Amino acid sequence: MDFLFGIVRFFVSGGPFMYPILIVFAVGIAIAIERHVTLTRVRRENDGMWKQIQPALAKGEFDRARELTMKDESTVSRLLTMGLARQGAVRRREDIEIAMEESMMEIIPQLEKRTGYVALGASIATLLGLLGTIIGLIHAFTAVANANPAEKADLLSASISVAMNTTAFGLIAAIPLLVLHSVLTAKTGEIVDSLEMASIKALNVITTMAKRPKIAV
Repeated sequence: MDFLFGIVRFFVSGGPFMYPILIVFAVGIAIAIERHVTLTRVRRENDGMWKQIQPALAKGEFDRARELTMKDESTVSRLLTMGLARQGAVRRREDIEIAMEESMMEIIPQLEKRTGYVALGASIATLLGLLGTIIGLIHAFTAVANANPAEKADLLSASISVAMNTTAFGLIAAIPLLVLHSVLTAKTGEIVDSLEMASIKALNVITTMAKRPKIAV
């Protein structure tokens, strides 16, 4: 209980700037949780779908692969759908590669959506903390200027201690947000890498199958 009361005292004594910092922190955490859940789901769906598509591609069963991707909404299916559609119409590697690159350009912004706001929240929390401290110090020196000379030192030290609470709280909010932003960025990068791997493997299989000579019956 003493720990909780200490936190409450720390928060209340920090002044009005503690509230916007708390709001920024809460919004940043909410966005980070939503992004983490979404990216985890995307990765799981991609892994499950790739395990179904890869055997069909390896056997050259492109119609089967197209059927699987057309029925699925995962990002890897959307990516391969574009390439397999071109494979059915033309067999030039460049055309298929361009089609999948266009699909990647649509997918990547969706994966990165709102992630930047987490880092922005960290910056805003830090700046709000510094601003609260500066304003608190201005008020402190103004109050000390009119105080009794014998009380100036004690009053100034107490006022500075309170003013520094906003900086401390701003950093307390910013550090976890920066860590979460790094985690989300790494997670997004892993998904993008796996999509690029899937596109290259599919492209190589399509190109190899297209170059195989047809056996006359």
